Amino acid sequence: MATRRSVLALLLGAPLAACETFDPEILDAVMAMGGSSLTQGEAAEGIRAALSNGVLSALGIVGRSGGFLNNDLIRISLPQRLREVQKIMASIGASAMLDDLQAKLNHGAEKAAPKAKTIFMDAVADLSITDAIAIVRGPETAATLYLQEKTTPELSRLFTPVMKTALAGTGAFQALDAVTNRLQSVPFAPNLTQNAKNDLVSHGVKYGLKGVFTYIGKEEAAIRENPAKRTSEILRRVFG
Repeated sequence: MATRRSVLALLLGAPLAACETFDPEILDAVMAMGGSSLTQGEAAEGIRAALSNGVLSALGIVGRSGGFLNNDLIRISLPQRLREVQKIMASIGASAMLDDLQAKLNHGAEKAAPKAKTIFMDAVADLSITDAIAIVRGPETAATLYLQEKTTPELSRLFTPVMKTALAGTGAFQALDAVTNRLQSVPFAPNLTQNAKNDLVSHGVKYGLKGVFTYIGKEEAAIRENPAKRTSEILRRVFG
């Protein structure tokens, strides 16, 4: 009787070009186990369920107070130009304004991420059966990596106004104005461009999404490795 691990091993050994799909009859034979078979549709449902769990878990982690700022793994630094100034000012004990801006940036990401739940869940729902079948045979974060690569441009576009509102709400823009004014009186300090606020938003979007995907990946890996994380029948069928 084939075990789930042997099924995955067979899938891993099956060649698949990027533009190819599995022959349905071969797939059904490979995925047949102990008298019951895992259909392509069930495989897709299982991958979507794993990603949905990952999204909800990730948003719960990053969306709490200090979810970004107090987390060494996903804390968002300032954009490079501001980070360079922050480093110089820190060396003379004068980086308080920039440290405050960084804190507000991270708090903005904490507020923005949970509000983007629908955006993430819609991206998961759009996962195709063909894509899901390829993901089943992939490494421990294959689904997360696929979702990240395929949806980041669109997620970034949709997430940008959410992040902009969140940063305004935390006072990040006011803090950036204060930093800009302060730098004008500092010899040899770089001049911030008129696009500094847009740069701050795009920076927050990029690393806010990266933080969310980091924890989606952790949840996916846990579901693949830990039976206790397979909290639904479809997860047990696909990953059990």
